[in-house]
Amino acid sequence: VIVQGDDLLSKIADKFLGDPLAFPAIVEATNAAAAADESYAQIDNPDIIEIGWKLCVPAAETAEATLGENAEAAPEGSNVLTVWDIWTRGVDGETIETLDREFEAAHPGVTINRVVKSFDDMKATVQLALSSDDGPDVAQINQGLSDMVALVQAGLLTDLTPYWQKYNWSERLAAPLAARNSVVGDGSAYGQGNVYGMAPTAEFIGVFYNKEKFANAGVAVPTTFAEFEAALETFKAAGETPIMYGNLDGWPAIHTYGELQNVYNPDQTYLDNFIFGRGGVSFDQPGNVEAAAKLQEWVEKGYFSQDFNGISYDDIWPLFSNGEGAMYITGTWISANLLEGSSADQMGFFLLPPLEAGAAKPVVAGTSTAYAIRKSSPNQDLAAEYIDWMMSERAMELWLEAGLVPVAPVESASIEPDTLMADMTQAWDQILSTNSMGHYPDWATPTFYDTITASLQELQALRITPEEFVQQLEQDYASYLAEKQQ
Repeated sequence: VIVQGDDLLSKIADKFLGDPLAFPAIVEATNAAAAADESYAQIDNPDIIEIGWKLCVPAAETAEATLGENAEAAPEGSNVLTVWDIWTRGVDGETIETLDREFEAAHPGVTINRVVKSFDDMKATVQLALSSDDGPDVAQINQGLSDMVALVQAGLLTDLTPYWQKYNWSERLAAPLAARNSVVGDGSAYGQGNVYGMAPTAEFIGVFYNKEKFANAGVAVPTTFAEFEAALETFKAAGETPIMYGNLDGWPAIHTYGELQNVYNPDQTYLDNFIFGRGGVSFDQPGNVEAAAKLQEWVEKGYFSQDFNGISYDDIWPLFSNGEGAMYITGTWISANLLEGSSADQMGFFLLPPLEAGAAKPVVAGTSTAYAIRKSSPNQDLAAEYIDWMMSERAMELWLEAGLVPVAPVESASIEPDTLMADMTQAWDQILSTNSMGHYPDWATPTFYDTITASLQELQALRITPEEFVQQLEQDYASYLAEKQQ
């Protein structure tokens, strides 16, 4: 067992030995293993473990796993439903555990074998797993060409269209969101065709801000991009970090750049055509260059956290939630965690404003990664029932209680005014009512995620120009279009 995150010996003991007080057995077994193999931890204080320690679980042959991902050997039997998800953070995982237990209670004899993976690990391992007869019945799949479309093309995902009709999922997932989970059966086109995934929460990029710091600085929520930049300068001049930012993982920069791209290139039709690979469009657009130049300008002006390229996403958000920095540009998936910090009552949210007040501007938006079914799973109908449960009114209620925005409409009366949730649901309603649902740029081609993360690292390190950045991405995109036409 490799310890990750906030795993404790009691948690390990409870999971693998069925007794949270059985950790002395783990300590004894681990220290014995450490005597012969230095890769195991030596536990001198059983009350403290360190992330990354290798521990030995008695009878480990029945529990070989990476505990930080909650992976475990599936119980035997046809009524076991193995589900891989990426709900790694505390309140998210607690919500899923509640839903899983309630699903089991409603389906006597069914056991959910839950395996939790990080986003990056899921991307790296899910295709091989879905190719196996022992793979997950249900897995969360990232939308876009590199993941969902590639898996459909490989014949690994079940077409959910019959279940879409059976369970009336159109009432749960708006048409623009359904398109992001739709693929032509042979994988030849994205954004149309049949539905291959369903996602329970809305996720969109915006600006979390500290209300107290805004009030003390005399800064109002901006309605134009110029006002937003004026706020950045105000906080910088006051010695405050304007934007908390950690990009060690690479993907946070996609969201920051994507929002700047939407400011300077706000054509929704162009963006849809670019992501869905239609209309022969190009990434080589003046607005995309302007967005890259603005990102570099923010780096040069010191608007981001110092040494941001060496700080991970999971290291930066706790700092903001506990009072560091004025703003934080990221997605609403982190909202529940921000509400656990000491500055929870000061958290607000707004969408990055357009160049002109009231002008149309797409928002990098969508849903959580989508639940999909392995095509070779023997539990097709049960898996679909599980997904339907994750899209149920009960699930929406629990996500709302957890501090995340449900993908389906909820009663506004249940949302306390002047709260972070009120800000986010108002923003989500605005996105839906104005048809300003943007896209995640990395969805564009099967290789775009790798290309854009690497190129953004270079751009932010000032090693390439905005024009060179755009040309690197255009080369990737043009190659993809050329290959499609062959």
